[in-house]
Amino acid sequence: MQQINIKNKRASFEYEFIEKFVAGVQLYGTEIKSIRSGKASLVDSFCYFTKNEELFIKAMHISEYKFGSYYNHEEKRDRKLLLHKRELKKLLRKTKESGLTIIPLRMFLNDRGLAKIEIALCRGKKHYDKRESLKQKDHKREMDRMMKKNY
Repeated sequence: MQQINIKNKRASFEYEFIEKFVAGVQLYGTEIKSIRSGKASLVDSFCYFTKNEELFIKAMHISEYKFGSYYNHEEKRDRKLLLHKRELKKLLRKTKESGLTIIPLRMFLNDRGLAKIEIALCRGKKHYDKRESLKQKDHKREMDRMMKKNY
């Protein structure tokens, strides 16, 4: 079985991560087949709570399965995230009291072949924090170049 690891690369640039969780996702059959072929994107997606205190992910793009018939799924539908009740209550409390947000970081398949999403409780970075992140990334890239040059 091939390793699927779909990342949200913009998340680390836009947000400061406070706490991470791993959640299951409620999917249709054609959606998991598209994910197994690597046809999903987490860019611009986010999580929100409903009135029933259920956690959903919005704007996650999963391409239509090309061999699916009229049973195919919608590409950007809201999908329910599956977490333990205590984790849901903790996330709900943190998002309400301090204005934090929940962002998906990566999607992967576990050893049983089930799709999981790593989500993080985040705080948005200020503009100067983003510049600092870029400086650190450039500095690390320069150090890697120097190390390769010496060998």
